[in-house]
Amino acid sequence: MTAFDQLMAFQRDTSALGQIAGRLGWDQETVMPRGAAGQRGQEMAAIEAVLHARKSDPRVADWLETAEAPDEAGTAQLREIRRAYERAQKVPADLAKKLAQVTSEAQGKWAQARADEDVAAFLPVLEEVVALRREEGAALANGGDVYDALVEDYEPYTTSDEIAAIFDAMRPRLVALRAAILDKPMPKGVSGTFDEATQMQLTQKLAQAFGYDMNRGRVDKAVHPFSSGSGSDVRITTRTSPTDPFNCFYSTIHEVGHAAYEQGIDQSFQLTPLGRGVSMGVHESQSRIYENQLGRSRAFTGWLFEQMKEAFGDFGLETADEFYAAVNRVQNGYIRTEADEVQYNLHIMLRFDLERALMRGDLKVADIEAAWNDRFKADFGYDVDRPSNGCLQDVHWSVGLFGYFPTYSLGNVYAGCLYEALRDAVPNLDAQLAQGDTSGATGWLRENLQRHGSLYAPRDVIERASGKAPGPDALLSYIERKFGGIYGL
Repeated sequence: MTAFDQLMAFQRDTSALGQIAGRLGWDQETVMPRGAAGQRGQEMAAIEAVLHARKSDPRVADWLETAEAPDEAGTAQLREIRRAYERAQKVPADLAKKLAQVTSEAQGKWAQARADEDVAAFLPVLEEVVALRREEGAALANGGDVYDALVEDYEPYTTSDEIAAIFDAMRPRLVALRAAILDKPMPKGVSGTFDEATQMQLTQKLAQAFGYDMNRGRVDKAVHPFSSGSGSDVRITTRTSPTDPFNCFYSTIHEVGHAAYEQGIDQSFQLTPLGRGVSMGVHESQSRIYENQLGRSRAFTGWLFEQMKEAFGDFGLETADEFYAAVNRVQNGYIRTEADEVQYNLHIMLRFDLERALMRGDLKVADIEAAWNDRFKADFGYDVDRPSNGCLQDVHWSVGLFGYFPTYSLGNVYAGCLYEALRDAVPNLDAQLAQGDTSGATGWLRENLQRHGSLYAPRDVIERASGKAPGPDALLSYIERKFGGIYGL
């Protein structure tokens, strides 16, 4: 057995253990009894200790020293293993274990504080999480920028200054478009109530319409929709609302985009470093293109309009054009996950600036609610009405995902580039979508991006698929064209 073969066998076992940890996280968000949170924290910490020990095992360094890659994929495997090993070596085992335990417990405390509208109840554990992540970031940065070191976990080979430059280019055009749209009459929305069971039935139909393999996945409910797993076990969650079925349907399509990426990766990469999405930005490009460019398109919404009429009867919209405008309605709101394409990235920019300030020590945890509310008022023009619509709305900070938020907007930028290339590659795309057939689009994405997993670096895989280096212009042009048409600008 060669050094390369020994290393890959070791990595597959490590990846399998990581999948088990992920399954515990899925269980915690869906069906775990609330009283089990403390024990689950200990379980997660125990698995994290084992994983950290494996990731920093000195044998990995020995294998990396002598392993010879048999092909291009093998070279990429060694690249990803070396990057992960070097990072794991910098983080003390006790710190990794403590982070796993505290963030597991913090997630439950966040959920309760959110339900109680009680920021003060969440701040002590958030203070712990922030301190631990700063400590981890300092260890990883080795004298460099702490926040950049954390971003590396989610978007390799990207710095916060590069992200800030993209955001600075996007903000003026988005702010101007938002102002112009909100000066126009608002399209009519849906009315009535929508049975939860019927929503979930249609959710299953939508998931399968977008190519989600239910033989290797499932759809459940959670407070915060998410996708979990890879390879042959990829699960998603959604949520329902009695008055807003779009929340359920588009959360589902969004998470299917994530899941389809994982299910579409070359099976020979399963349980290896290449057998997962290469970055959260690229991952988000799949969920956003599924949800927005495809799912909210004029063509597909015409099909969905008919499905909803059949499922719910009269819900206040009479034509497919009215439905299309309602699905893409731009209106004031607080919740990031419910934001339209025009305003979504403004929500991300807010979080990016605040969390970067937290990690750099420029913002105190005790001041997070006031800082959030002030920034929201400045960006959106009205006050946050309650914490669950403000700094308690997202799960990310409770579980220590600092550096994650900017990848959402990077995903939108990547999706804009991919969609431009996709339309050229599939000229009859609209005709297919009008029949509820996404296979032309999803097949192109699977072939040109998803199957590669982590074979190529994030920007490289986008450039290979779209034919040019990623930038914000394609996304902004698409948004301006689409919403300019809807609102007569």
